[in-house]
Formats: sequence, structure tokens, C-alpha cells
Amino acid sequence: MISLDSVAKRYGSQVVVNDVSLTIKPGGITSIVGANGAGKSTLLSLMSRLEPMNAGIITVDGLDVSTTKSEVLAKRLAILRQENHVTIRLTVRDLVAFGRFPHTQGRLTDHDQEHIDQALAFLGLTELQDRFVDELSGGQRQRAFVAMVICQDTDYVLLDEPLNNLDMRHSVLMMQHLRRIASELGKTIVIVIHDINFASVYSDSIIAMREGEVVTQGTPDEVMNSRTLAQIYDMYIPIHEIEGRRIGMYFWAPEMPVRR
Repeated sequence: MISLDSVAKRYGSQVVVNDVSLTIKPGGITSIVGANGAGKSTLLSLMSRLEPMNAGIITVDGLDVSTTKSEVLAKRLAILRQENHVTIRLTVRDLVAFGRFPHTQGRLTDHDQEHIDQALAFLGLTELQDRFVDELSGGQRQRAFVAMVICQDTDYVLLDEPLNNLDMRHSVLMMQHLRRIASELGKTIVIVIHDINFASVYSDSIIAMREGEVVTQGTPDEVMNSRTLAQIYDMYIPIHEIEGRRIGMYFWAPEMPVRR
């Protein structure tokens, strides 16, 4: 499991993550939700050691992320940032193969090729594997980067806004892919996501943040209620149950007062 104990992050005098303690249990999808500036992406970066903490301890299966060797941590945990750019021209297969680097240091074996094939198949990229990444659509490119992270074959996969720049159809396809990866490959997936309804429909657990702090953590049924969402987003969001899933009608919420 991933455990956070009294974790804090500051940029100068600005507190971005404030004394956060929580546990993410193995398995399934955990979504981190909250308004802009809530500290979601920063929290994910702290979990993966992309950014240092100012206080607290984070462990992954008992390994302290601050002191564990990079090559050891990279076999337990993988992260995909919100913005990803490739500076050299690569095929989709070459990009996905980068996920094997912590295991091979660039010397791919037949076993590694099997992992690459599996990642391509899970993300529906087999037929595109010889295309160059810069020739792909936005949705295809995003799937290629997720396939690279999955190919790293870690128990924990952290994704920062995996639906970024995707239209409705590709957003649904991405969440379906992630659901299959969690269920069929037994991965623990932690995602930062803006749309509370995608979090509600596809997640096993939701962590809700506001102003650097965790407001609540629980199942979608526990988090998706108007009272809790008002604490997170400062607005009343009617909740309707559709086919057993709680959906927030935020696009049809009552008019909100203007803050002065």
C-alpha cells in the first residue's frame, strides 16, 4: 500500500499540501478530485518523488520514497505526468519500450518484448505500433504514453490527468482501459481527475482535496453526495442515481453567488 504520514509541501510561503495523512490500499482505481489549486497533482508528484517534501513520510509497500534507490522504486511505482513531450522521433513501439528501462537498462530480451506486446494490446495500439508518435491523434498519443507506463510493470501506477485534452469518446475509452488494467492485471492505479462523474463511475475509492488538505476519502457512494461536494467545490451539486451510479449534475447546479 501507499502510506502518507503528515506530508507537507510549500513553495516559499505558499502551502500547497498541508499535513496530509492517508492510506491507499492495493488494487483498483483511486481517484484524487478537487478544484483547481487543491494540491492534487502536487500530492501525486510527492508520492512518486518527482518533488521533495518539506515534511512527512511517504512509503510504498514499506519503502520510504525519500531514501529508496531510484532503480528499486522504479520497479514498484510508475508515474505519467500531465504534460508529456517526445523530443526525438519515435515509433509507438519504441516509446512503449522505454517503460522496460528500469528492468533492462536498454537491453531488451524476449521477455521484455512480451511485456511490450501486452501493453500495446491492452491499450488498443497493436495496429499503430509502427506509426510515429507525432503522427498520432491526441487520444492515440495519450494511450501510447499510458502503455509506456503500464509496460514498466509496476504494482502502482500514478497518472496525472490521463483524460487531459481527450474528447468524450476517448475519455470513456481511456477509463475503460484503466479499469481493465486494474481488474485484469491487478494494478493499483491512482489518478488525478477533474470530472467527478468519471471518478464516481470507474473508481473504487475517491480522495477529495481542498486547499492542500484532504476533505474526505471513501467509496464513490460515500463521497458523491451534495453536502460533501459542496465542501469541496463551494457549490451545490444535485446527485442523481443512474444505473446504480451516482452522477453529479454540476452543469445544472443552481446559480452561485459571486464572490467579491
